[in-house]
Amino acid sequence: MSKTILYRLFGVGKIPASAAEAIKNEGIVLMDEGVKGSVTYRNFRSPFRRANWKRQWSPASIALTKTRLVAFQYSSPIIDVPLNDARLWQMEFSLENENALLVRFDAALFHDDWSGTIEYRFKTPLAREFINKLSGLTV
Repeated sequence: MSKTILYRLFGVGKIPASAAEAIKNEGIVLMDEGVKGSVTYRNFRSPFRRANWKRQWSPASIALTKTRLVAFQYSSPIIDVPLNDARLWQMEFSLENENALLVRFDAALFHDDWSGTIEYRFKTPLAREFINKLSGLTV
């Protein structure tokens, strides 16, 4: 699967340099940068945002290290969960199709004043490998 045009031309969707060194030091298990990503809000409510259904597409990156799962939309962190955090097991990981990793969770999992569902999609040829590695983890 090809990288996004913004990644190929300008490096948009790359793991930020400030996080790349830490990720490398933690021991990269799987990583993909410059992939097509999206965030979908369903019945979402927060103090400053409301959406019954809204999807935003953007370049993204995702990495699984020996200590955490981390993902970025553009260069902003969207997922950063240690593997020993109980919240990781409350997140749903699935394949939407052969090349799309879907991460779905209740918005209140990370913010007490949020409600609804947040879904992140990453179109990566490593989607199945991410599922296999994450399902093989134990608390």
